[in-house]
Amino acid sequence: MRGNGRRALPDRVVGVGPDGEEWEQRVSDLWAAIDDLTEQDFLTRMEHLVAELPPESPVGLFERAGSLDSTGHSDLAVPLYQKALKLGLPGERRRQAVIQLASSLRNLGRAPESVALLSAERELESDELDDAVSAFLALALVDTGREREAVSLALAALSRHLTRYRRSLASYARQIADQTSD
Repeated sequence: MRGNGRRALPDRVVGVGPDGEEWEQRVSDLWAAIDDLTEQDFLTRMEHLVAELPPESPVGLFERAGSLDSTGHSDLAVPLYQKALKLGLPGERRRQAVIQLASSLRNLGRAPESVALLSAERELESDELDDAVSAFLALALVDTGREREAVSLALAALSRHLTRYRRSLASYARQIADQTSD
């Protein structure tokens, strides 16, 4: 499920407004207002924004999926995330879609699929979403009964953000991981 903090998007929508910037701003503004709107109002506004894009737009599918997901409709979001990815969702949104799809799958009781998606994602690229991938993978691992591996992964991700104890925590995370693989 998507958080309420909206990110800057380098992969702009083409064909809506001047380089899509105005559309992107309206989407960003809508996400910023999610807590101030009723579920129905939020979903309706997102549908109107997405309707401005070409049919079958991967970006539109992704934004619709995120809006449904964030309002508790993971079951409706999953096929939209999958289609957006299949149609070639670009840039940072692609990785967000994988994270959000995996989270929705876990919420629907499909944790092994979530683990597979996020494990593959960890191997593909490295960016500012690495720790989000690890965090959601840790949740899915817990749901599959792999708690020690989940703790190790979460601690390793956390250790990179500490100003003190970074080395110790990273070492403990490796020790837990080593014990898990025995």
